[in-house]
Amino acid sequence: MKSRLSFVFTLAGLLAATQPVGADVLADVKKAGELRIGTETEFAPFDYVDAGDHVGFNVDLFNEVGKELGVKIGWIALPWAGVLPGLETKKFDMVAGPAVITKARMERYAYSAPIADGTVTLVKRANDDSIQKPEDIAGKAIGGARSSSQLAQMKAFAETLNPQPTVREYVGVNEASSDLAAGRIAAIAQSLPSGTFAAKRRPDTFAVVMPPFGEKAYFGYMFRKDADSASLLDAVNEVIDRMKADGRLAAMQTKWFGVVFETPDRVTDPAL
Repeated sequence: MKSRLSFVFTLAGLLAATQPVGADVLADVKKAGELRIGTETEFAPFDYVDAGDHVGFNVDLFNEVGKELGVKIGWIALPWAGVLPGLETKKFDMVAGPAVITKARMERYAYSAPIADGTVTLVKRANDDSIQKPEDIAGKAIGGARSSSQLAQMKAFAETLNPQPTVREYVGVNEASSDLAAGRIAAIAQSLPSGTFAAKRRPDTFAVVMPPFGEKAYFGYMFRKDADSASLLDAVNEVIDRMKADGRLAAMQTKWFGVVFETPDRVTDPAL
């Protein structure tokens, strides 16, 4: 179902949505009647805009969170480069993203229970029979989104191949996908959920190369790592745990990714 939530696109909207955060974020959220979530809307199928509507896995999941907490969801959309700084300066209560759970990020932020597999895979053109496994990108031109963990892992993997692939960096996944579809590169690095979604949405254009080649990783939602946010983190985790137990999470994964992911209840020692 498409959702027209209180969706903020502009910097003016971001500033208007900013409110002081008190000693207990969950208490403030319930008092205000709104959970303010920062996100980027160019990360399908988690968050994206379709015909003017904000849709995706995150919208469905946080509709459930809002119902169970008794609050509405206020989405604040901005480029990814501004999302985490916005969280730190308390422009919103948490980040949907989601983001791959890594050791470095866990030192700075708190993470929710994992909601999807974030392992890196390759996406190729559907009619390219020359790539049947990850090692087949040897000597080819490949790409990925700049500053992403997927690109970093692709570069490390490329160094193990002979001849080494030529790695191109793109502003975002959309630009990389356009070059892939046009035949200017042979494959791109994406998270497994994004790759399966691209192949599911455009099966005549894209295909996922299995198995994934990166370290096992998981996606989670991000919170400030402070005592004030602990209650909100616990509340969101409780909803995710219930959704996992009663099958709602699996149904959403099937809807948006075409597969159900096996995820641990918590990630405390990520491989990355």
